[in-house]
Amino acid sequence: MMWLLLACLLILRRGRGERTITYAAVLIAIAMTLNIDSVYIALDGIVGGTNLLTLVADLALTVGVFFLGRGVMKASDRQPRSVQLALGTPALATTLVCAIAAFFRIDRRSTTTSLMLELGDQAAAAAYSMIHFVYYAIVLTAMAVLASRQLRINRGVQLLPPASLVIGSIFGFALTAVVITMDIAHAAGDLDAMTAVSVAYGPLYLLTFLFLCLGFAGQPVARSLQARSRERTTRALTQELEPLWARAIAVRPGISQREDASFHADNGETLLHRQVVEIRDAMIDTRVAFEVSEGERELVERAERHLLGAESGAAASVAREHPHIGWGQQKR
Repeated sequence: MMWLLLACLLILRRGRGERTITYAAVLIAIAMTLNIDSVYIALDGIVGGTNLLTLVADLALTVGVFFLGRGVMKASDRQPRSVQLALGTPALATTLVCAIAAFFRIDRRSTTTSLMLELGDQAAAAAYSMIHFVYYAIVLTAMAVLASRQLRINRGVQLLPPASLVIGSIFGFALTAVVITMDIAHAAGDLDAMTAVSVAYGPLYLLTFLFLCLGFAGQPVARSLQARSRERTTRALTQELEPLWARAIAVRPGISQREDASFHADNGETLLHRQVVEIRDAMIDTRVAFEVSEGERELVERAERHLLGAESGAAASVAREHPHIGWGQQKR
């Protein structure tokens, strides 16, 4: 699942300068791979056969979770101070130091693929496990706070990624509670309680990673789908405005008649922008006779709303060059 997420990120986020989520996916995928029994046994034997690979895998997972949280934080505006502290480097460094100190106090014996089941009765082993999972819970809670804020401002398909992150974080928090309960019960010698609680571990573990993967992989997918939908709307508006635009430039020639004009390139937003600008110019120029119907005026205003709703250079250019654009909406 994690390697598939990494593949999705590499494909869908290519060319983007921000790599935080990609780093997280790499580290978590490595951690998950190291926990495959055959891989773990082979590699742990190479490094001494004392379960040292457990520490490597767990530290990779912890740093990966840190990058996940940072990725969500960078995508959000005005993060609460508590979230910044939870996802900060000092919190990570403290967790790593405490985890390493606890790990080397464990009597680790020979290689085992069931470290906590065999050694979880040791206080140091219980502390080691709880340190990691408490940190996971802190990061997931911070992620859930940030993702829930995105739910309030996103629309349509863009709601799915933050919703998946919130659900994954909730499952992750529940997983943490289960693990800590198991650790305490095991250290206290109450194996019946530990066994009863452990039933929830597997499903929660799977659901946590499933929804978190969907959330992070869904972000570039949702953006891609939204971009395609916007492109289709842009093309449709361009075609609808074509007759009105032809009439406008017939009575008031503009830059569109220059063959070297930039909109001749394959750029739908730029072409739509030029159409709107030149139609509006013809509408407000008292030197020419250019009448538009109510339906045509509404079409132009719809194209304006489409352009001004985009975070694009064309929209910014429209606003800078012709501040009167949008007057129809403002008057109403």
